[in-house]
Amino acid sequence: MTGPNEISTPDGIRLQLIDLLNNFEDYLLNAGLRQQVIELIPANDLLRRLGGSLLPDGGTMSARARILAYLRQFPGQVIDGDELMVVAGISEYARRVRELRVEEGWPILSGNTAREQRDSEGEEASAELPPQMRPDQYLLLEDRQDRDAAHRWAMANQIRKSSAGVRDKLLRFFRSNVGKHITSEELRYVAGNVSEWARRSRELRTEDGWPIITRNNGDPALPVGVYVLARDEQAPPHDRHIPEIVRREVMRRDNWSCRWRGCGWPHGFPDSDHRYLEAHHITHHKEGGENVAENLITLCNLHHDETHRSGTLDLEPV
Repeated sequence: MTGPNEISTPDGIRLQLIDLLNNFEDYLLNAGLRQQVIELIPANDLLRRLGGSLLPDGGTMSARARILAYLRQFPGQVIDGDELMVVAGISEYARRVRELRVEEGWPILSGNTAREQRDSEGEEASAELPPQMRPDQYLLLEDRQDRDAAHRWAMANQIRKSSAGVRDKLLRFFRSNVGKHITSEELRYVAGNVSEWARRSRELRTEDGWPIITRNNGDPALPVGVYVLARDEQAPPHDRHIPEIVRREVMRRDNWSCRWRGCGWPHGFPDSDHRYLEAHHITHHKEGGENVAENLITLCNLHHDETHRSGTLDLEPV
């Protein structure tokens, strides 16, 4: 038996559960169905309490707080929903996860959103995403709370209700949050929870020339599932349709550094991020220059702008 000071400890709760189940044998043999169910209610309560008690101070925390504490123990790891149900002690854990995302700004990725992003970004990006996740699995992208998230979700809700198309809704949300970390869950919500959100986000970058940065496209330091609109400016029309595979070939050839004489920013890979690196046409697209590696060179955004403004290209000698 447990003493009064032990009834909230994991082992104390375990012993109470054992006592109850041992005594349940008599009800199995002699009681009717309803009485058997009634006698199991305390066991259900004890199991819920036992799960919550495994966390430090878990017995005094809310279900939402216990879920967050558990996720923060394992950032970047895929967590089953059943695990969250155990530590939360409630079956409605999914709603609490959503509240953590929407109201408190914790970047928690769901299995559905990860799958849609994987399907859109292709094989190369898939290597950066977590292994195939089930819909009832979750991942804390980074152990960082975004205190502006509640405001962004209110904005997202307003944009979501508009009559615009998915791509226009996403662009409006990006342009309202320039330079900020935007999670794939937010983009999915803005798009009305339709799976095309990931493909439309990619098209904004590859077809419309918006400088949308991800872990796989420009900044390896970003967590998977996070997007950043680097600046509120489209690339010039002649730079918009460079295939991503060609762009990355050019960046690798140039050691992920600006080729402008005396620049070299950010001086190699992977010591710094590359969100402001761009591919420039040596022979302009309008003059017949092709989107091939031989006609492209890596410049930082400042020297790319200077090249188009001045018409000069001052390169380091090879």
